[in-house]
Amino acid sequence: MNPVEKHQSMLVLTAVAVGLAAGQIDRVAPVADRLIVPFLMVMLFAAFVGIPLSRLREAFGNRRVVGSSLLVNFVWSPLLAVGLGALFLRNQPALWVGLIMLLVTPCTDWYLVFTDVADGDVPLAASVLPYNLVLQLVLLPVYLYAFAGTLVDLPLALLAESVLLVLVVPLTVGAFARWGLTRTKGETWLRDRFLPRMGPVQVGFLALAIGAMFASQGDVIVENPRLLALMAIPVALFYAINLAVGFLVGRSLSFSYGELVCFNNTILSRNSPTALAIAVVAFPNEPLIPLALVIGPLLELPLLGVIAQGHLAVRERWTARLDEPSTDR
Repeated sequence: MNPVEKHQSMLVLTAVAVGLAAGQIDRVAPVADRLIVPFLMVMLFAAFVGIPLSRLREAFGNRRVVGSSLLVNFVWSPLLAVGLGALFLRNQPALWVGLIMLLVTPCTDWYLVFTDVADGDVPLAASVLPYNLVLQLVLLPVYLYAFAGTLVDLPLALLAESVLLVLVVPLTVGAFARWGLTRTKGETWLRDRFLPRMGPVQVGFLALAIGAMFASQGDVIVENPRLLALMAIPVALFYAINLAVGFLVGRSLSFSYGELVCFNNTILSRNSPTALAIAVVAFPNEPLIPLALVIGPLLELPLLGVIAQGHLAVRERWTARLDEPSTDR
């Protein structure tokens, strides 16, 4: 990870503070509001251009890990999101919807870094990535309709428009850019020269979008300073519960250490930037929903860093309990 990516949480926190301060200046809020979506579109392009959709077939070479990952991400985690929201956010429906959007969208980038940090199976993790993206693209509107429709006003046409605008368009542009650069510059140049530059671009424009969001909606936060803190409790519990689920599933299915790290990171990491982009467009009259999603990038990197060190700490014991690493590939 380059310095910008390593300090993403601090950068996002700084963007929040700067945005809140800027929002107190006359005429800043309307300008900031118009900048949020363009910033998010650039951020999503930088994220999506690195996704190898051509690898969709590779994932199911390891059915135990990939099948379990998809089952946890798209069946268990949505149910867990609803349950945690019912426990902690029953009186804050907008925050509850934000929690659902955060927890039903598995990560499509950062989890690869932490899989690598903990010496997990990175190629296996990369092969899961396209499925995570495609399934959340299809299922997020379904989850929102099923779980959030009774909590806030959910205009289906606007939701469909938001998915098309902030997911399909950047994904399509990113796929064509990846194809064109591969044809003209080669796979090695794309991997070694171009894609490493996209990480800082992604983080930078995410921070700009968050700063603009807080500048445009600063009054909401100033009037309700404790609301975002409420999100931290269910989000932290999600990580704790799913980490326990990961170890339980890994033990039950005799995952090798590399498979365990890959599996845990795929079910823990969340795609908060994508959820944030959809929330901005889909819920223009519910500013607390996108603002609640800011808690994701603030907590995710520190938590995943701690979890990576935890994996390394149990590596020898996990490996020792297996007769041999799994070879079901």
